[in-house]
Amino acid sequence: MSPIKFNQHFFISVLAGLAFATATLPNYANAFWPFSTNADAAVNTFTPNSGPYLLSAATNSDPNPNKGLGDDIQTSGGKALLAYAGPSGTIADVESSVSSDRISVYVVRKGDTLSDIAKMFGVSINTIIWANNLKNSKDVHPGDTLVILPISGIERTVVKGDTLKSLAKKYNADANDIAQYNGIELNDSLVVGTTIIIPGGEIAAPAPRPRSSPVILGGGGSFLAGYYINPVPGGIITQRLHGWNGIDLGAARGTPVYAAAEGTVIIARSGGAWNGGYGNYVVITHNNGTQTLYSHLKSTAVSPGQSVLQGQTIGYVGSTGKVTGTHLHFEVRGAQNPLTNCRIGSVCSPQ
Repeated sequence: MSPIKFNQHFFISVLAGLAFATATLPNYANAFWPFSTNADAAVNTFTPNSGPYLLSAATNSDPNPNKGLGDDIQTSGGKALLAYAGPSGTIADVESSVSSDRISVYVVRKGDTLSDIAKMFGVSINTIIWANNLKNSKDVHPGDTLVILPISGIERTVVKGDTLKSLAKKYNADANDIAQYNGIELNDSLVVGTTIIIPGGEIAAPAPRPRSSPVILGGGGSFLAGYYINPVPGGIITQRLHGWNGIDLGAARGTPVYAAAEGTVIIARSGGAWNGGYGNYVVITHNNGTQTLYSHLKSTAVSPGQSVLQGQTIGYVGSTGKVTGTHLHFEVRGAQNPLTNCRIGSVCSPQ
């Protein structure tokens, strides 16, 4: 094999080209170690030239930034993602490490099945059916916006003598809701030892429970002093903690409902009288990672994606959904409800 000949003219041309490139480099150049697969190996370095900034590497550490908040599509549960636009691409783009008390919205993509979506968010198929007034598991189509709502209610192990009607009466629930949620017929016999979910079920006094007692689905979190205001100042406490960390505030129909804290609206649902029992309702996500929910509204006054200030009107007291009397059902997800210690019948300020 003959030795490679040194081409003096080629070498001089290369040096000249490099000199020209160096003279025209922008202020910032991207340095990247080519043998690393770690994106953190790419760094911005400063060069003393005064040329224009022509190129810059992507600085977003999230490889899928489109799953964040957007202006055109909504979001809001179980293990759920907060993104108005929903995942970009396929369900494989959705993160799974999300708090189990979050409410999310997912926009159905081509090829999605309800089973896939339920698995992705860590909820049951019936949770999605029940919260979205769907006819069955096939009643989803590309472009549909689904609320992923962690169910509030009771999980009970069936014992001898239990029927849907007896459980509905015992836990202040609706037998038809229990049947629909669990995928059974209203007159079906319950099998002893099986587990049944009672959506919207309530136990009068939250207290330490024996091992055999039913599990209450839904809870609170840390105490955040002074963070929230009363969404209905002057409203009378008509029911203490129930459902998913909720408090009921009685007030006249049409009374303004205010945002308890500054944040962004992720759900403003009107119409479809049921909506998981909430009727017309609004969900706001806050900068500290918590969410507040305002339900049974006569009407809403905000839209998904809208930023709201603390004290801004977001809707009006009504009696839509599963409700007795006119009142606001106010939930806090991810923190303690500020009205937790208020007495029934009192007009109470948040802690």
